Formats: sequence, structure tokens, C-alpha cells
Amino acid sequence: MTRPQLAIVVDTEEEFDWARPVSRQNRGTTSIPAQALIHEIYDPLGIVPTYVIDHPVTTDPVSVAFLSGLQRDGRAEIGAHLHPWVSPPHDEVVNSVNSYHCNLPPVLERAKIIELTNTIEANFGMKPRVFKAGRYGFGSNTRKVLMELGYEIDCSFVPHVSFSADGGPCYYGVPDQPFWLDDYHRLLEVPLTCGFIGRLGHIGPKIAPLFDSTRAARLRIPTLLNRAGMVSRSRLTPEGVSADEQCRLLKAQVARGVSTFTLAYHSPSLAVGHTPYVQTVTDLAAFINTIRQVLDYFSQELGGTFTTLSHIHKTMPK
Repeated sequence: MTRPQLAIVVDTEEEFDWARPVSRQNRGTTSIPAQALIHEIYDPLGIVPTYVIDHPVTTDPVSVAFLSGLQRDGRAEIGAHLHPWVSPPHDEVVNSVNSYHCNLPPVLERAKIIELTNTIEANFGMKPRVFKAGRYGFGSNTRKVLMELGYEIDCSFVPHVSFSADGGPCYYGVPDQPFWLDDYHRLLEVPLTCGFIGRLGHIGPKIAPLFDSTRAARLRIPTLLNRAGMVSRSRLTPEGVSADEQCRLLKAQVARGVSTFTLAYHSPSLAVGHTPYVQTVTDLAAFINTIRQVLDYFSQELGGTFTTLSHIHKTMPK
């Protein structure tokens, strides 16, 4: 039996108020050195996370120095993460629809990805091979540009979720395990772990739209299904998801034959006051402890092993 494997992806980005519209003025990256807190857990376990970094991070000397140190010591891998509203060229109107860069004119999306890629290469001395779309805004042109630039791995997909109500992509029906995005096996998709738990969890993919329906939400249908223990949708993240729920998701997915998992969160959540999930020192301690509990459960109870996106790519059958 194949041992389950888990990789960690950190959306490494600027700080901004999640309750307000995105803005080009928000470029602060003071939370990046705070990632050292979580390495007190990762390093002893041999966990090497992938920090997918956006333009404000890769142009900040303090952030570059910190992350370069992790990379140099073999404690982290570096990829690219595109927040279009803070990534040049700034030729689009900043709004919700354009915050999904797959909605931008193809020429502009391409220019932004090229600029981000070149800036990372210049400041880190390596060309990034991993990409994650900001707000999961991956589209057909995104795929084309990534392949043109030599990217090997994308981790933008969120299985069983649609962002179409906000102008974003729909990921219903996509695989929840790594799969090739092209016939020539040049670009590998490693999706975020998202799945279903509960007695009827196996039917979750068939009713996934129910969990994105505003009408169903008004009728409290997803809440009632969850409270009855029948079926609920969950993601592998410490942001808004308890350790217990994440462990139940892992257990359910392993039972269904899933063997590759990715846990993801945003870098500002490792400092107080930047995301809704960590507003106090107590929140921060609980956030870190949640990650610790999930990792312990995965390795000790499920017999899992920790991996990296690059290793998943290296061992993926072609």
C-alpha cells in the first residue's frame, strides 16, 4: 500500500485587509520573517515547504534575504504567486473580476507572469518552476504562458469548488490528485486538498454546487447537512478549519484511496493582525498548534510521509 504523502504550500504575499477591496497601495511584507515560528515545527520533521511568492515579497530586501536563507539551507523551495493588482505592468482597472488574472487580456496576463518570473530569478538566483495563481485564478492562457516559460508545476486548482459567482474559475469535476495539464507531461497540477467528510461524504463531488449556492446557504442546507453528520466540504488548511476537521478530512480521503495531499495557508497568518484567522497572540498560538496537531496525526496515525512539490513532480508517472 502506498504511504500517503503531504506537501505544504504557503501563499507568500503582502498584508492587506481581507474585508476591503484589493488595492495597489497594499505592499507591506512585515510578516515574512515571522515564518521562522513555524519552522520550529517543520525543521525537526524534515518538512520543506514551498513558498510561492508574489511581487511585493520578491522586491522587498528583508523578505528576499529571509527566504533566500531558507532556500540556501535546504529548508524551503521557492515558487511564484501572482497577485495581479500589485504586479506590474499596471494596465488594468483594479476590481474583483480583474483580481482573477485569468480574466485579464491574455497579453497583459502574460506580461505580469513574465515580470514576476524574471524578478524572482533576478533576486533569488533561480528560475521558479512552481506557480500558484492569485485567488486561484487559473485559466487556459495561464496554462499556455506557464508552459512557454518552463514552469513544471501549478498548484492553483481547488477541486469541488467554484469561484464563478465572484467572476473566478470553476473547479467542479477536476481530479483531487496530481495530474498532467498537457499531453506531453510538461506541466503538472498538484491541487489543494479539498474534499468531503460525513456519512455521505462519497456523494460530495456530485453535489458540490450545493456548497457554493447562495440560495442553499440562505436555507442553511450545507449547515444542516454538516450538523447531521451527513456531508460537508472541507479543505486542508489551518485557516478557519479546526485540527479535528482537517484530521477527519485526511482520514476520509485516505480511506477513499487518496495518497497525495497539500496543506496551504497565507504567510500573513503567521503574524498577529493581518488575516481574520490570527487577530491576537492567543490566535497565533492556536494557529501554530493546529498545524502541529494535523502534521502529527498525518504522520503518526495515518503513517504519512512529508514531501515537496518538486518531489511529487519527479516521481509522477508519465
